[in-house]
Amino acid sequence: MKKIILTVAAVFAFGFANAQDKKEGSGEGFAKGDLYLSGSFNFSSEKTGDFKTDSFTIAPGLGYFISDNLAIEGSLAYLSGKENVDLFGDGDLYELKTSGFGISAGVKYFWTPASKFSLSVGGNVSYASIKSEVSGLGDSTSKIIGVNVPVGLHYFVSNSFALTTSWGGLGYSSNDNGGNGAEKTNGFNLGLDMSDVSFGLIYKL
Repeated sequence: MKKIILTVAAVFAFGFANAQDKKEGSGEGFAKGDLYLSGSFNFSSEKTGDFKTDSFTIAPGLGYFISDNLAIEGSLAYLSGKENVDLFGDGDLYELKTSGFGISAGVKYFWTPASKFSLSVGGNVSYASIKSEVSGLGDSTSKIIGVNVPVGLHYFVSNSFALTTSWGGLGYSSNDNGGNGAEKTNGFNLGLDMSDVSFGLIYKL
């Protein structure tokens, strides 16, 4: 099995607050009135024999500090993927294509936001519409509603650049599985492995 996973995440921040809103003598960190743009890009490709699985996600976003410690955030997302699946357990593989979009909104609380190092915890609500198309069998569209509580660490290595990491944390999702009388899938998730951790960069002007 050959597996290639590429994850690129970038977050750009623009500060518009007064010097009085920052800790005296410190150019790092955030304060009330700061506005930042965020964006993430994820691509994965996995090959087993003659079969290949690909997935792609891009998600730009925007955040604004309504106080020295609290920011509101919103983001959009687009995703697509392709894989071969054994739908009926009989060894026959079908090509499954997925595509869709999502939106999310939430808040994030920062401890020591005006210092080089800060910890954050947030809460967001998301909605996604995902279309699944199986070769020769038709397609269906699922509506997914989610709630997530992410935890983040942020470290400014200079006045303009910070390294950031986010852990998926606790989450809940509800999937209608295409509707039309299909049973809904509801579930809670507590991410405990590296697949729930993302890394990024903050750039502040």
